Amino acid sequence: APIRLRYDVSASLRGKVLEGLSVLDWDHDDERYEAEWTVTGPPALARRQRSTGRLTPSGLAPQRYAERLRSEQAVHFDRAGQRLVFSARHEPAPLPPAAQDRLSALLQVGALLHARPAAWSAGDTLALPVATAQALEAWTFTVEGDEELQLPGGTPRALHLVRLPNGEFAPRIDLWLDPRQAYAPVRLRLTLPLGDWIEHQWSGTDSP
Repeated sequence: APIRLRYDVSASLRGKVLEGLSVLDWDHDDERYEAEWTVTGPPALARRQRSTGRLTPSGLAPQRYAERLRSEQAVHFDRAGQRLVFSARHEPAPLPPAAQDRLSALLQVGALLHARPAAWSAGDTLALPVATAQALEAWTFTVEGDEELQLPGGTPRALHLVRLPNGEFAPRIDLWLDPRQAYAPVRLRLTLPLGDWIEHQWSGTDSP
């Protein structure tokens, strides 16, 4: 269902401890969806990710993904031409049928878990082709198991998944999904190559 999740954000970047807030908005009309994750705080933290597309029997089918740091970069999912078109580079890339973007991938993983909650156990993996604003990547999440979390919004028992770095400059992604909220993300931690990190901790949920 449409939902808004709020988070407290903390980070350690280049030796500085930073704090901010973030909001994940999810909305749909049973045919099309919109998802946006906005981080507010110091300039080093502030960003916005937005994914729009269709709902299909296989899950999310993104049509456009954009992320804004200092400026906006985007990728278009040209399904008629079966290609990804990037604003940050001239050459398109082939579009795999199950491709996600950096935001929709987190929601699609939750949808896959929610569809068959009894089918997943520690050690299982979920593989997705993921389009960033610059390239197509292969992401693999490994299920670590259930963990009880102490978060600003409560103490959910969430399923922990890990995506290990898939390149020299790629972050490790730790993702915790709450079964009681249709496997929505309640904790997200990005660990960067030199040890810096950014973490989102769920602080509350609102219904639109």
